[in-house]
Amino acid sequence: MKLLHLADLHLGKRVNGFSMLEDQAYILDQLLALVDSQQPDCVLLCGDVYDKPVPPAEAVQLFDGFLSSLSRRGVQVMLISGNHDSPERLAFGGQLMAGSGVHVAPVYGGAVEPVTLEDAFGPVRFYLLPFLKPAHVRRFYPEAAIESYTDALHLAVAQMALDPAVRNVLLTHQFVTGAERAESEELNVGGADNVDAAVFAGFDYVALGHLHRPQRAGAETIRYAGSPLSYSFSEAEQEKSAALVNLGPKGTVDVRLLPLHPLRGMKRLRGSYQALTRRDFYDGAPWRGDYLHITLTDETDVPDAIGKLRVIYPNLMRLEYDNSRTRAAGQLEVLAQQERRTPLELFAAFYRQQNGQDMSREQQDFVQTLITSIWEGKA
Repeated sequence: MKLLHLADLHLGKRVNGFSMLEDQAYILDQLLALVDSQQPDCVLLCGDVYDKPVPPAEAVQLFDGFLSSLSRRGVQVMLISGNHDSPERLAFGGQLMAGSGVHVAPVYGGAVEPVTLEDAFGPVRFYLLPFLKPAHVRRFYPEAAIESYTDALHLAVAQMALDPAVRNVLLTHQFVTGAERAESEELNVGGADNVDAAVFAGFDYVALGHLHRPQRAGAETIRYAGSPLSYSFSEAEQEKSAALVNLGPKGTVDVRLLPLHPLRGMKRLRGSYQALTRRDFYDGAPWRGDYLHITLTDETDVPDAIGKLRVIYPNLMRLEYDNSRTRAAGQLEVLAQQERRTPLELFAAFYRQQNGQDMSREQQDFVQTLITSIWEGKA
């Protein structure tokens, strides 16, 4: 059985104030072209379909068109929610869509029933496990000792009663210990959201979402698809791809990465204002229309530098200075550190400064829930 493993579309995302919808529509068309050329039996969408729990209407319309296009091609789709999604909103209409081959993970209810597909080698059971926190699992197993994300995932997987004689595939959206993060991903304080890869030992393939760089997480068969687009300049040099997974007989798995090519790349430029505005430097450059992060090395600030540079580089996203003044003030380091920190991390640092100790796990869960409620407009 041939699977196309995708994740982290983040539809509706804005990066440094720039809407990514045009870029996302372009890459979704490219993914449909891959479906046409590779003819997978099933497409796995492993969470963070949207960038916000309440996505903009344009993002919903874009995803609706993508799912409809996959359904018209006769491809089965497996879909779970990620930490950026609202599981309730994403699961709406799931039972109806299943009749069209689109299988959406319901809101976690303490157990996960597999979706079973057949090929020449027999059944393949797909377990659709949306993004979970320990609190989600404790709700259904209050007597269980759940102190960590690993404990929570171990218990959730244990309830699946896997049949070792058939091929089992898991879709989940978590951070597996040892994998490499990027700036645009949400981080928990102290790596509290780590999940030990040993939890997934019973599966023939584990399709992960959450991290934006394509990578394996320990075993070759435990993989992050990565995001199809770069969403921060820490991802500027990454080669984006989709994972084509071939499930043969039990125990036989082959993974091939299919390259993706964005409408616009992400690139860093560094130099003086005079050097970067010379016509012989930028004229005809293939990256001129890319999303740019420019660092000017001029000792004196250039008046309205960002406005002037955008005449040449229309998709200039970020402008910084690196000179004796900024180095002395430590501004670049502070800005880089602050940009990588999530609201929860910033609050945790403030709490530590005020109280001389770290927040407990229960306090972290409460603050994160409050932050999410505020972002959703519920608070």
